[in-house]
Amino acid sequence: MDLERNSAVANENDLTLDVAQILANCRSLSDSANVDGVDLHKNMEHLKSQFYSALNQQKENADELKLGELAQMEAQFKELYSAYKSEKRVQNEDMERVKEENYAAKLQVIEELKTLLEKAEDVTHTFPAFRDLQNRWKSINAVPADEAKNLWETYQHYVEKFYDYIKINNEFRDMDFRKNLEAKTRLCEKAEALAADANVVNAFKELQKLHESWKEIGPVAKEQREAIWERFRTITSEINRKHQAYFEQLKVAQKKNLEEKEVLCVKAEEIAQANPDSSGEWNELSKKMDALQAQWKSVGFAAKKDNQKIYDRFRAACDTFYNAKREYYNNFKNVMLENLKLKEQLCEKAEALMESQDWKKATDQFIALQKQWKEVGPVARKQSDAVWKRFRAACDAFFDNKSKHMDAEDVKLEENLALKEALVAEVKGYVMCEAREKNISAMRDFQNRWNAIGFVPFREKERIQKEFNEAMDAHFADIRSLEGEKKLNKFRRMVMEVKNSGKGTRGLKFEREKLLLKYRKMEQDIATLENNMGFFAKSRNADSMINDLEKKIAVAREELARIEEKINIIDSQFE
Repeated sequence: MDLERNSAVANENDLTLDVAQILANCRSLSDSANVDGVDLHKNMEHLKSQFYSALNQQKENADELKLGELAQMEAQFKELYSAYKSEKRVQNEDMERVKEENYAAKLQVIEELKTLLEKAEDVTHTFPAFRDLQNRWKSINAVPADEAKNLWETYQHYVEKFYDYIKINNEFRDMDFRKNLEAKTRLCEKAEALAADANVVNAFKELQKLHESWKEIGPVAKEQREAIWERFRTITSEINRKHQAYFEQLKVAQKKNLEEKEVLCVKAEEIAQANPDSSGEWNELSKKMDALQAQWKSVGFAAKKDNQKIYDRFRAACDTFYNAKREYYNNFKNVMLENLKLKEQLCEKAEALMESQDWKKATDQFIALQKQWKEVGPVARKQSDAVWKRFRAACDAFFDNKSKHMDAEDVKLEENLALKEALVAEVKGYVMCEAREKNISAMRDFQNRWNAIGFVPFREKERIQKEFNEAMDAHFADIRSLEGEKKLNKFRRMVMEVKNSGKGTRGLKFEREKLLLKYRKMEQDIATLENNMGFFAKSRNADSMINDLEKKIAVAREELARIEEKINIIDSQFE
């Protein structure tokens, strides 16, 4: 039992066992002298299943050399397995032949016992012969199972006839009865001790041995037969009830384990079906898959008929995920090299334009180059900073030259600054009303008036733009806050409905997982928007773009806060 369990644990927990290791285990098992026939059969059949499962998996990605090695190991395994089957067949035939011989020997004992009863000789001659027949019967081992019951009943019948009908003197009979009673009393005491054993499976096995011993002990006096048997039968019933209850509980636990493993399989299959397009997403999914594998190891076994199937299902999902991850990173290196070439080409174009004095055309070209830069994927980390600094230096050089050229317009810029400062003060002084559309219309009017005012001095651009954005964002935040609170109240009601529905806790956990994924996606979007702001140099033409990005970031951060609040609402249901 322990050997089988240990083997099963090792096979299930070791997700990386390969063909060579399994073959080595098979040789070790075949050579072991400490494994009986039953354990050898169970482990060898399990190794066969495991061997071909691992062999098929390793063949999928093997080259010709590896396929040759796998074919040799398969031939070695077949030779070992064939030898085991031949030896097992011979052993089975020998065992059956011995059982038939034992059956014939026990029949001979019964025949001699019948003859002994028919002679009815003097007890001094009959009783020693009877004792000899009893000893011979005990020394003979197992017989064919389909003959055992009738054979033992026939033997017991003639034994009882001997004690009941053969005229032996009271002294010998009473002495034998007392001896048998003492022996059966000891068996009762051993059985009662087994009832207190915490290991009910072991107690049940040992009880069967006691029953075999009981059968071999002769009868006791008639007036004591029922009492001693009732004592033995009562403790037998108690051990049997515990044994049955243990396996009923085991069945319930195995069903629960199967359900937990099915949930883990579903999660693993969802991860395996995902199609990440970034290294960060792959790393995040890898952490989740590792956590699932750790959780899998903490869950106990399912029923024997289900355990291998559910394990194969989970293993298949893991293999699918890690094979896809390996393929992604193999291709990712080539993609990053190609991205580096594209970014170096953009650097060369930017460097060719940075001395241009055709301000309008060159500005449009730089903006186009910056847009192309954003569309190019990532490069290796050790090269990313260098190529970005090169591109940014060319952009900054051009826009610095352009800014110096525009100094003649400084007077007009100061006038525009005064107009914008007045507009900022007007925005700050606006009082929100109850009508949402009226508030939005007022904000739109403020924005149109702001856009109609021309450029301001470069040194004041960020400050005045920031003040305007903050003033506008404060009003928009109030508008969104009213709408957001309505949505949160609606979400709270939805959470309570899910909690009280048939979905219960599982439904809330599923909703929380979706919100968490959305939260992480929103964080990435904000990081991308903030990174994009760095692409725009110190140019008047970039003001509107930067303004739009800042607004998008503010809205995204508010949405991020609402998602976090929803997650907190769900978490409060588990406290």
